[in-house]
Amino acid sequence: MTKKHYANWPKDYQDPSWFTHDRFGMFIHFGLFSLAARHEWIMTTEQITPADYKRYFDHFDPDQLDIAGWLDQAVEAGMKYVVLTTKHHEGFALWNSQLTSYKVTETPFEKDIVQFFVDEARKRQLKIGFYYSLIDWHHKDFTLDGLHPLRENQFARDTKDQRQMRNYREYLKGQITELLTNYGPIDYMWYDFSYPHRDWGWSKGKGNLDWDGEGIENLTRSLQPHILINDRLDLNRGVKTPEQYQPHHPIVEDGKPVLWEACQTMNESWGYDKYNANWKSVDQILKMLVDTVSKNGNFLLNIGPTARGAIDDLTKERLDGIKVWMKKHERSIVGCEPSDFISPLDCRLTQKDDRLYVHIFSWPYRHIHLKDLQGKVCYAQFLHDRSEVFIEEFDRNQVITSTETHIEAGDIVLNLPVIKPDVAIPVIELFITDNRP
Repeated sequence: MTKKHYANWPKDYQDPSWFTHDRFGMFIHFGLFSLAARHEWIMTTEQITPADYKRYFDHFDPDQLDIAGWLDQAVEAGMKYVVLTTKHHEGFALWNSQLTSYKVTETPFEKDIVQFFVDEARKRQLKIGFYYSLIDWHHKDFTLDGLHPLRENQFARDTKDQRQMRNYREYLKGQITELLTNYGPIDYMWYDFSYPHRDWGWSKGKGNLDWDGEGIENLTRSLQPHILINDRLDLNRGVKTPEQYQPHHPIVEDGKPVLWEACQTMNESWGYDKYNANWKSVDQILKMLVDTVSKNGNFLLNIGPTARGAIDDLTKERLDGIKVWMKKHERSIVGCEPSDFISPLDCRLTQKDDRLYVHIFSWPYRHIHLKDLQGKVCYAQFLHDRSEVFIEEFDRNQVITSTETHIEAGDIVLNLPVIKPDVAIPVIELFITDNRP
């Protein structure tokens, strides 16, 4: 397979073809914030001091931890890679880090969760990603800024210059070295996040110069040369990661495609949040997945397990709905790319070699018109049951009356049943004899 060139992917970066092939991944947010159950940013939104936040550390004991179950759900839903929060902004390490006592092995749970995650992912042949926060509100040398939980604490503000960011940079690199040395091959490093554009007057946001983004990038690639890296080191390269919104067109820069991944939650929180009722429906999630792939992106869908380590019922309902659809339609997603053919109204197109997939978002009456496909389709079928779909082509000799649909020269029409098939998003598979538009 020829390596494709992306605007945000330097030529000396590793080949991302596994990533663009797999298309669908699971994000997992799990940490001390899971006990609070009211958003993973609670430490800063409620301005909780590190001393007060320690109550979650003292009571962290996920007695129903079911990483095998999480990953079984991922596999059954057609996901091909998984990304775990090894450390979020709260600074808590889910592995047995030798650089801090603020880690899972010092809690009542005592066991290395990252190790469990890696072992179970490998059993299922899932690609492995580590989320790692560049922010750390617990570390004594992480300098205060406008996002820090102590931002309104005048004593902390007055003594912020005693914090040494250079010490924190070494800590970052030490923990990254542990993660990329102790767990075998890792496929994807998901750093989070840089914010140099923020300015609060008394402090500014942090970016490349604060983290030494280039140093972290070099370290990451030296330890795992094959690894993929996202774009949040403030280096203007790596997998672009739009979060909680869907780009309205394929992302292109300087005439080249951009390697990107849409990151979405099931409600409005990444961590478990029992108070957040703004849940996306199964149909919405599936439409975002299809829409993303049709625009040459990947889709990373989040779950936030409870503090006991289980998946809550509302998350399960959505995963179950995704499983039902993906079981019948996975081949219109995995291994697919956008199509150069023009998408009909209320549809999205994906394509894999000589197969064109028409995802129907809004069920029409009787007909779907497809441009520039006359003479290029030898067969059409619904993907969920392989039932034939009849095709009509332009016929210059046809007599059009008030009962026939008009077909433009060069177009084809798919003749559909009046009643929508009983699947969330019907997909029609077209067998293309000539895929040039």
